[in-house]
Amino acid sequence: MGPRTNTAAATGTWQLGDLTVNRVGFGAMRLTGTAPFDRGVPRDRARSIGVPRDRARSIGVLRRAIELGVNHIDTAAFYFSATRSANELINRALAPYPEDLVITTKVWPGRDPSGAWWWATPAQLRGQVEENLRQLGRDHLDVVNLRVPPSRRAGSIGEHFGALAELRDAGLIRHLGISNVTSEQLAEALAIAPVVCVQNPYGIGELSEDRALLRLCGELGLAFVAFFAIAGSGREAGPAVRDSEAVRAVARAHSVSVAQVRLAWTLQQGPHVLAIPGTGDPDHLAQNVAAGTLRLSEEEMARLTSLRPAAHGGPLPAGIRSSGHRAD
Repeated sequence: MGPRTNTAAATGTWQLGDLTVNRVGFGAMRLTGTAPFDRGVPRDRARSIGVPRDRARSIGVLRRAIELGVNHIDTAAFYFSATRSANELINRALAPYPEDLVITTKVWPGRDPSGAWWWATPAQLRGQVEENLRQLGRDHLDVVNLRVPPSRRAGSIGEHFGALAELRDAGLIRHLGISNVTSEQLAEALAIAPVVCVQNPYGIGELSEDRALLRLCGELGLAFVAFFAIAGSGREAGPAVRDSEAVRAVARAHSVSVAQVRLAWTLQQGPHVLAIPGTGDPDHLAQNVAAGTLRLSEEEMARLTSLRPAAHGGPLPAGIRSSGHRAD
């Protein structure tokens, strides 16, 4: 790897417990192929649309992220395709890890070797944590998020979060977070153990309840880690081909991409808001990091905030297809 330029620090830092991270991080979901969770498009098609995802390229993107000052990487053991695992790519590219690098992972969802999805019981969470440890080559995990299933958005997470708290007490986990949750579930988790971050989808057009949770995290001093800030309602499938003219107009005014506008808007929601855009393209990586320095005016922020919410995409395991466009 080359010298670190720390470009990612330009947008400021935040604390995940006692760990300091730059507010622009990196999501590893897109490292394993042209689409998450499977092989994506065939290699010849990938070349024709300019998005090859071979192993060397993914390793290069990870190393370049570190050179640009990224010190917060989000991953999961269930980020794998037929030929590549995000965790193992991270290990191969970055070990021995920089001292300031924070690796965050997620448990509760799982996939068997065939790729079929399953959801862990509280007792099975230890096995998922240990699998992340093995793949990453670490003796403890910096931050583990309990990723709540779509079907449990209105239910209790106490039993599962309590099981993770026990693993933290056992020294396997340093800090705990929660993902895809409601304000009520955040309150339930805080009554069990300290929470350092809430990781939820958030971008232009989000619903009022999502904005309320973001504000609550700020009041509590918790990091709100936004994913799908670029993809928006497209979620795993990527952003829609058609984007709002309001977003495109702001991008033209600043001579930047629509993706950079979406990231900048999300980061300007508050100093406690972090973003973890993911990509397998080194040029997009540099643009994502640079978005942290883009400042939108109050008028531009208000105009983008007023856009009507879009319908969200499907739940995590279902209907995941490649659109050939950028996504977090």
